[in-house]
Amino acid sequence: MDVSRGLENLPVTVWPGLEEPPGFQYSPDHVAVTECGPDPSEISFQGCSCQSASCLASTCSCLPCAENYKNSCISYEGNEQEYSKPIFECNVMCQCGESCQNRVVQRGLQFRLEVFKTAKKGWGLRTLDFIPKGRFVCEYAGEVVDFREACQRVQLQSPSDSNYIIAIKEHWCDGQIMETFVDPTYKGNVGRFLNHSCEPNLIMVPVRIDSMVPKLALFADRDICAEEELSYDYSGRHHNCFPALQRDQEKPQGEELKKKPCYCGAKSCTGFLPYDCSLFCEQDTTGRTKETL
Repeated sequence: MDVSRGLENLPVTVWPGLEEPPGFQYSPDHVAVTECGPDPSEISFQGCSCQSASCLASTCSCLPCAENYKNSCISYEGNEQEYSKPIFECNVMCQCGESCQNRVVQRGLQFRLEVFKTAKKGWGLRTLDFIPKGRFVCEYAGEVVDFREACQRVQLQSPSDSNYIIAIKEHWCDGQIMETFVDPTYKGNVGRFLNHSCEPNLIMVPVRIDSMVPKLALFADRDICAEEELSYDYSGRHHNCFPALQRDQEKPQGEELKKKPCYCGAKSCTGFLPYDCSLFCEQDTTGRTKETL
């Protein structure tokens, strides 16, 4: 069985073969929701005018800071003292070739992945190939919704439901916070099967290609062996320990009861899955000062 139904470069297998994950509509890319969020398929970026086969930071408008990739591996330098540089890939409007080194995430899956049944965590995702550190693994794609719709969907969930909705908060150097909400519950890709780990082997990085709606790209944070489960930190703190992010994760009184146990098995495991109360709180969305995608 191919979970992607032929929509990816490589088939995504399932183990055990006699079982099948809960049904959903597979989409390798973000999906627009009418009147509930931005259109991720919109092309709003002007392309570069590079005539070479591969772009260079010294001449390409898509590379305002430095090269994003080297030998297809991400050059990610985020840390808790300074902001990481934003990543923009060349797009369909660019004049450079398809072999440009600044086209990585848009090329899709490059490693064989498998959805498998775990002992305690439900369905998970593992690689069937060795993945070198820095290589792109997969996206976390789904319906792109606004804050109000994300809140409504979360609040309709029962305590036993899995929450697939992710809220990405990007803290810009001018103090602005840009938020993106993605929900792959009903429409999404293989990224929806990724489990949390307190010591993950993947890191999520927003990558923009055609517009300001980012691709939520997952890269190998270290060398990953074949047959190893893939995971990322649901809290976003891994390599990204900004005080603002920690404040967003603080739980008001009474929220302790909503925490779910973590079964990642890491030495530094906190015992519970990360919990972001922002989508559960009743808020006046008209009074929000953050820019929301």
